[in-house]
Amino acid sequence: MTPGTTGTAETRGDWRGWREATQEALYGVDGFYRGPEGPAGHFRTSVHASALFAGAVARLLCRVDEALGRPASLDFVDMAAGRGELAAGVLAALPADVAARTRGYAVEIAGRPEGLDHRIEWLPEPPRDVTGLLFANEWLDNVPVEVAEVDSAGVPRRVLVRGDGAERLGEPVGGAEAEWLARWWPLPPEEGLRAEIGLPRDEAWASAVSTLRSGLAVAVDYAHTVDARPPFGTLTGFRGGRETAPVPDGSCDITAHVALDACATACALPGARLLPQRDALRALGLTGARPPLALASTDPAAYVRALASASEAAELIAPGGLGDFVWLTQPVGVPDPLALLVDVPDHEEQ
Repeated sequence: MTPGTTGTAETRGDWRGWREATQEALYGVDGFYRGPEGPAGHFRTSVHASALFAGAVARLLCRVDEALGRPASLDFVDMAAGRGELAAGVLAALPADVAARTRGYAVEIAGRPEGLDHRIEWLPEPPRDVTGLLFANEWLDNVPVEVAEVDSAGVPRRVLVRGDGAERLGEPVGGAEAEWLARWWPLPPEEGLRAEIGLPRDEAWASAVSTLRSGLAVAVDYAHTVDARPPFGTLTGFRGGRETAPVPDGSCDITAHVALDACATACALPGARLLPQRDALRALGLTGARPPLALASTDPAAYVRALASASEAAELIAPGGLGDFVWLTQPVGVPDPLALLVDVPDHEEQ
């Protein structure tokens, strides 16, 4: 790439920063997330892998309910809900007494899918004054961000992109973005090193948490921390179940791993914690343990069902796969119900 000589390229339609280009490609009128197939048509999340995931989230909601003193009305908010699969699964998995008090919300820019549980309210923005659990599964990785790359002089510059995916370097990173890089993703002066500037994600997470009056907010994403940032970033695309080059033309998902440690400090609230999905789900009852072999003799059908369930649970907690997702938990006005089950220290601000 060659650095831009003036700032005019950033204001023309042919070259744009990755944040603007991704915003239009994903969420514009003809954007990727407007498609009828939803995310499940292009990539497989924990929600789509097994109904056990929704069952575990339902158990977490029950623990939030207990921490809140079993309020008359309990909220469950599914951020970036896709086609409402998680919200529907959680409501279906709740005990009857809790389900009777629970209001479900699915937050998504696409239209409401046909046949969705009538108890779920479909919204373009999260509701305010939530009492309960806000759950954001693979949301923050799709909040668009700028990309920076170090030039031959050792200066981080904004990466500009064209609609066909071609890139060039623009102006040096400055202002709040430069401050974020210095604190959360410092780039050595080595040409070609890249970073995704996660400031919009910090702001999005803080805004989502602000909708909670009391309860727990959880963000689940592939993530990294300041002591182990990937040297060339993680920006990539997905189309039809396969990883592909990130081209901002609306034909593919565009995603990048999340600096969740930065998000954890964005709310200025105590008690934020980071833990691997495998630890969170084990604490919520998913172990992946095989059923006792004796069950195969006494009740073969039950053994087959238990074996299938164990296989699904094992996938959700597997190292090198879904188990490597990171959970950011942020309690608001209550002790973290998940922290009571998992011995994980509070996230320390860097």
